[in-house]
Amino acid sequence: MLRGIRFRGVLIAVLSAGMLVSAPAETVFEVTTAYHHIRVLDQQGVRTLSFDGSMETRMSLVNPLSGHFEYTEFFHLPWLWNTQLNTVLIVGLGGASTQRSFEHYYPNLSVETVELDPVVLHVATQFFHFKQSPKQRVHVGDGRVFLRRAQKQYDAILMDAYTEGRYGSALPQHLVTKEFFEIASARLTTNGVLAYNVIGTLRNWRADLLGAVYQTLNAVFPQVYVFPARESQNVVLLATKSKQRTDFNFLQQRAAVLVHQRRVTLPTFRNRLYSLHVAPPPTAARAPVLTDDFAPVEGLLNASGQ
Repeated sequence: MLRGIRFRGVLIAVLSAGMLVSAPAETVFEVTTAYHHIRVLDQQGVRTLSFDGSMETRMSLVNPLSGHFEYTEFFHLPWLWNTQLNTVLIVGLGGASTQRSFEHYYPNLSVETVELDPVVLHVATQFFHFKQSPKQRVHVGDGRVFLRRAQKQYDAILMDAYTEGRYGSALPQHLVTKEFFEIASARLTTNGVLAYNVIGTLRNWRADLLGAVYQTLNAVFPQVYVFPARESQNVVLLATKSKQRTDFNFLQQRAAVLVHQRRVTLPTFRNRLYSLHVAPPPTAARAPVLTDDFAPVEGLLNASGQ
């Protein structure tokens, strides 16, 4: 469940002046579980969740709604394709940046989260201001198993699950295949949207993996939209069940209406739309469709991209 820029060893704090300064971090909590070596670190007013040496979640100690990684705000964009969001499923809890944000901005929204590691739930509750409630429920277990057994549909499914592999944090193979996306599609409502956080870039670093995930989503969903983050090496792919391609001007108009009606109150909502990358990732044309029988995730991580 990697979130944002990854650093090994030294954590980097971002000051208000925009300068990067390295400084020692205070370890608030540390434990090794069956899945991760987990640390919670405080540094210059920022709390960070680290899995296996990688930064997972970032949160301001003064204001828990700020300090998060930019890409988590792309998870609000499904409103543009489904203006009647009522139920959302998130696969991956981490430090609960998205869950906290949704609880604040959409208090009537029902959010369920599936998290594999029960210790992560404890850490999010104890150190990252996450609270379960009738509108915020967590299921401990595997995301694919949960979706396969689910008896309901969701208006949006947000994928933010990572594991540790040979080349660092990696997407779990069983959560990036055509068969998994078919299960997810069946659990989405008619206008449902699937949003998937991929650690990588459009070119070069992990570009081959990004292209493969895009190509695999496109084999199941009629339309896939690309939103690369500007402040970190994250790309969020939004897949919709609508066959019609929605252009940027229409999305701009819809965003304006949602903000005007105060159905979406995230301050940066309209700005995040400008991150839309119109073309597919450059590596998608030569990328394989990942299947349960063939999903070389680690091999794609080791590839150089383009």
